[in-house]
Amino acid sequence: MQDIFAELSWRGLIHQTTDDANLQAWLMAQSRTVYAGFDPTADSLHVGHLLPLSMLRRFQRAGHKPIAIVGGATGMIGDPSGKSKERNLLTREQLIANVESIEVQMRGVLDFECGQTSAVLVNNFDWMQNFSYLDFLRDVGKNFPVNVMLAKDSVKGRLEKTDAGMSYTEFSYMLLQAYDFVHLSKHHGCELQIGGSDQWGNITAGIDLARRMLSVQLYGLTCPLLTKSDGTKMGKTEAGAIWLSPERTSPYRFYQYWINVGDDDVSNCLRVFTDLNQDDVESLDKSRAEEPHKRESQRRLAEELTKLVHGDSGLQRAQRATQIFFGQEIDQLSDAELGEIFEDVPSKELPRDRLSGDGLGILDAFHESGLASSKGDARRAVQEKGTYLNNARVEDIGRNLTVDDLISETSLVLRRGKKKYAILRFV
Repeated sequence: MQDIFAELSWRGLIHQTTDDANLQAWLMAQSRTVYAGFDPTADSLHVGHLLPLSMLRRFQRAGHKPIAIVGGATGMIGDPSGKSKERNLLTREQLIANVESIEVQMRGVLDFECGQTSAVLVNNFDWMQNFSYLDFLRDVGKNFPVNVMLAKDSVKGRLEKTDAGMSYTEFSYMLLQAYDFVHLSKHHGCELQIGGSDQWGNITAGIDLARRMLSVQLYGLTCPLLTKSDGTKMGKTEAGAIWLSPERTSPYRFYQYWINVGDDDVSNCLRVFTDLNQDDVESLDKSRAEEPHKRESQRRLAEELTKLVHGDSGLQRAQRATQIFFGQEIDQLSDAELGEIFEDVPSKELPRDRLSGDGLGILDAFHESGLASSKGDARRAVQEKGTYLNNARVEDIGRNLTVDDLISETSLVLRRGKKKYAILRFV
């Protein structure tokens, strides 16, 4: 067995355990079954979910068996942990669609076909739907002291807020998640639950419930919440969360997020997310300290995570898009791909018939795009060899643009100098 506890320790991935003294030896003694839960509140996981998902992956590679729970039942209620107000409840149809989408993403990170340590994917709705309300109260609720629930930080913090409080529905969430651990212990031999530090109360509640119902000893381990050096959440931007779904966050934008991680945060990201060993991470740390302008750490981080989430093809597309933005000649792209690469670049729509007949003069194009203040300004820029069409230098001031110059269904890209871009869209 690989020493997963030592691995998690040097990576800074252990925040709390239920047995600091003996957990390492217990994990080394034999292969264990470990689980983490994911509530399907959206049709995609985001960067915050990538941490526990990567943790499961590490356990699997160390010789343990991972179980990923998609919370079809608990997702109907919503976890109150770390929340200042109650979540909006999703419809059954929304939850089903979300669960199906999330399953695809999990199968891309965990190995479901590797023998005894093959990952298992379960949905807690499958066993919770069989409970009547009275059965649940009789079989589960009687083993759950209310004073223990009230003492949990996730509950206590909400009850202390005079403007929020907590509904009985949310209060019941802890019972449902605790029973997940009981069910997985009984039917899958699961002995360890992992999660973020905000899940400590739910994890210990499950351990206590299993002791009362099954007379078994279970264990818990939490990792730190993913935050940047300034205390803000990792994986959040002004535009919103960084999602694992390519439909929500393209491979290019995903790659760019990690390329732009600050020097103060990149070392921690390399440790907690990637499979790079300690020597490799420390080598990148040294390189960054000596030559920070090369951004080798950020580039390696972006490559490793984009490949993990989006595969080789997604990484190649992201790298190609990055090269295009920084000057590589542009070949054929779709409007959608072009929009992702040049999301923040000014654009202007013109009638498509401007490209018919003799076409649109290159000087007019630069003037219309706003990259030149006049046709005379555009002429000087061309003569000074500072203008580009689709990242190829413009040499001829008399050139006319036609539909053959479009590099997507509707658009072409103009550039002046190294960084001033504009998009003309012909509709």
